[in-house]
Amino acid sequence: MLKTTFPALPEPTLAAANTLGEWLAQNDFVGKPAPVRADVVILAGNAVIPTIDAACALAAAQQTPLLISGGVGHSTTFLYSAIARHPRYNVIRTTGRGEAAILADIARQFWKLDDKQLLIEDRSTNCGENARFSVDMLITKEIKPKTVMVMQDPTMQRRTMATFARVSEQCNDAPHWLSWPGLTPLLINTDNGLEFQPRQRGLWSVERYLSLLLGEIPRLRDDANGYGPNGRDYLVHVDFPQHIEDAWQVLHTDRTLAEAMSFRSL
Repeated sequence: MLKTTFPALPEPTLAAANTLGEWLAQNDFVGKPAPVRADVVILAGNAVIPTIDAACALAAAQQTPLLISGGVGHSTTFLYSAIARHPRYNVIRTTGRGEAAILADIARQFWKLDDKQLLIEDRSTNCGENARFSVDMLITKEIKPKTVMVMQDPTMQRRTMATFARVSEQCNDAPHWLSWPGLTPLLINTDNGLEFQPRQRGLWSVERYLSLLLGEIPRLRDDANGYGPNGRDYLVHVDFPQHIEDAWQVLHTDRTLAEAMSFRSL
């Protein structure tokens, strides 16, 4: 039987995980009480309930159009599970539906966003299509924002921003993309193992979060195996600061983490 808790990590490894998590959750508004106003908010489909709530709350407070992007992709089942476990959102029908349709129901029913405020892009199946199809929708509807707030699963926030930047290289008068993940994850060691601080509903399991961190760095690379211009060319070039390279090496080579992840994959 698999353990329900994730074991504590050595402090250097824990620090490395938090360093990578903070960097990946690119936040243009660190230290500010709230993000600035944007002309449009884009919420890319994901299963992190606090990020979904933050996007809806921002659009509701600022009376900003909310463009929700996401069809059915390889991670859609995680959204289904998150909705099923939520004490309020579990009334929303999920099975067989795209991510944008589900998130739009949350926006309407629980955040009281008007249909006129919602833009639904329901064809995209991955991060690249989130960006491309969202930009296409803005062009088609002749919406020409100067600033756009982009929100995504925090582990994918930096990659999403690099993807929007790549797509907009081909656009005239592209908006200024602003990055806000809604939350920045933080892990701590406790007597019960590794946990998020503060504890919130609708986050990843610790195991899935760490797996996403480990998988995200190679995708951001600008090499033959990465998504940068010298690889699959989905992203603009992303610079890796030395402290991020150092943190990645610690996380990637830690035997305690590798053994814990391997145990849970059996």
